[in-house]
Amino acid sequence: MGSLFTVRDSCGLEQDCRKIDVLDERRIRVTGHFFRTVRMADEGYDFVEDPAAFLDWLKRSKVKADLFTFVQRIPDLRPKYAGYHLERESAAVLPIETYEKWWTGQINDKTRNMVRKAQKKGVDIRVVNFDDQLVDGIVSIYNECRIRRGKPFKHFGKNSATVREDNLSFNDRSEFIGAYFGGELIGFAKLTYLGTSASLMQIISKIAHRDKAPTNGLIAKAVERCAQSGVSYLRYATWSRGSLGDFKIHHGFQRFDVPRYYVPLNEKGRMMLLLGWQHGLRERLPERALDFLTGMRAKWYGFRYPTRKS
Repeated sequence: MGSLFTVRDSCGLEQDCRKIDVLDERRIRVTGHFFRTVRMADEGYDFVEDPAAFLDWLKRSKVKADLFTFVQRIPDLRPKYAGYHLERESAAVLPIETYEKWWTGQINDKTRNMVRKAQKKGVDIRVVNFDDQLVDGIVSIYNECRIRRGKPFKHFGKNSATVREDNLSFNDRSEFIGAYFGGELIGFAKLTYLGTSASLMQIISKIAHRDKAPTNGLIAKAVERCAQSGVSYLRYATWSRGSLGDFKIHHGFQRFDVPRYYVPLNEKGRMMLLLGWQHGLRERLPERALDFLTGMRAKWYGFRYPTRKS
């Protein structure tokens, strides 16, 4: 995960801060040990609009890092910043014009039937307030299962206070969508607005209620809300492979190759770029090897934490 810092401006840096349109307190994350990379803590939600000014601020701060990386805001896929090392990072993005166009032209019959299934099963999907009741429901979802998608679920075991704190980010430009069955929260999505685009910061449902297709219903409601708000693009994390990738494709998401920039902060950072060490081991593995290791990991955790049958 790396180290999370909140760096406060001092010594006249407040002016630089205003130039690049960020708060006086900047949340950044440093990852790595010998080779250290710094990025915005909430990448994809906080953006660096003036890299030169931000780099000037970063170099004068006390943060110890070798390389700085940042991504460009969706939907602009044409590189905006010259002079920095550029690569492409794939995101799953749904272009939105109207809900009707999405419903009739961007998804297939099977996906439409899954959305209808949630309705027929009696799942009530609606925008909800962020209150104690919602937090308790989210805690219940998080603590349903220790293992999700073949690996330990990072939110498992969290208490109400932690869950509340985690979900307060970008509260002024986010809304929550809840999926309820019999008064029980069985799924939720956090939709964060970013001007002409929005992002699913989180979407998750209870495994025990998978037969009611709550996640499909949550996606449909998110599209509807975006269309009503004039949002043209909905982002759903990175472009995925396997079953999750198929799920995104079936709901109309497309691959957007977003510019990512890397800027060395010292000689070690320049060496990282020269040798291609800005990427982690996972990103350098061939897809076949990655699939094999992912499968082995899922089998191991399935053996260690077997699913209890009622």
